[in-house]
Amino acid sequence: MAAPPEANAQTSTQQVSVKRASFATQIDDGRRYEMIGHGLFTYLVWDAYAGAYYQAAGYPLPAPESDVPRRLVLHYFHAIEADDFASTTLETVREQVGAVDFPSIRRPLTALVDSYRSVAPGDRYSLTWDGESLILALNGAPLYRSNDKALANAMFAIWLGEDPLDRDFRDALLGR
Repeated sequence: MAAPPEANAQTSTQQVSVKRASFATQIDDGRRYEMIGHGLFTYLVWDAYAGAYYQAAGYPLPAPESDVPRRLVLHYFHAIEADDFASTTLETVREQVGAVDFPSIRRPLTALVDSYRSVAPGDRYSLTWDGESLILALNGAPLYRSNDKALANAMFAIWLGEDPLDRDFRDALLGR
């Protein structure tokens, strides 16, 4: 599997910080991605992770469910087991896409969640749609790749869709 975009990316010197996590305002991996927004995801009373959402330069409005090349980076503050990621992802996507559409993405979604790894504080997952492929990476190392656009849109919708895990986090990522 080829290296994910962030593995060889050049980042801008401008940074934004969310708690103990810093994010570049631009990433260039042969395509320039510009930060749309950033925020903090709090679960109950714990700050679980910080995130930043990027889109390819030249797309003025946030378009998290589209053909637009985009990237979501999540920086974790606590250890989370891979099985917890998998079960939450499956449940959330099933609820979001509905019983009619879920079977069409079940197989690639299962392959994606099977690639999850546990995280420790400071680890980063990134989800990138480069316009042709969905790439899941952990700390810059690719774990999964698919050309399934419906799967990409379903995955981004977990955080950025109409019914995300947390509306305040979504709105911060979308720069609202």
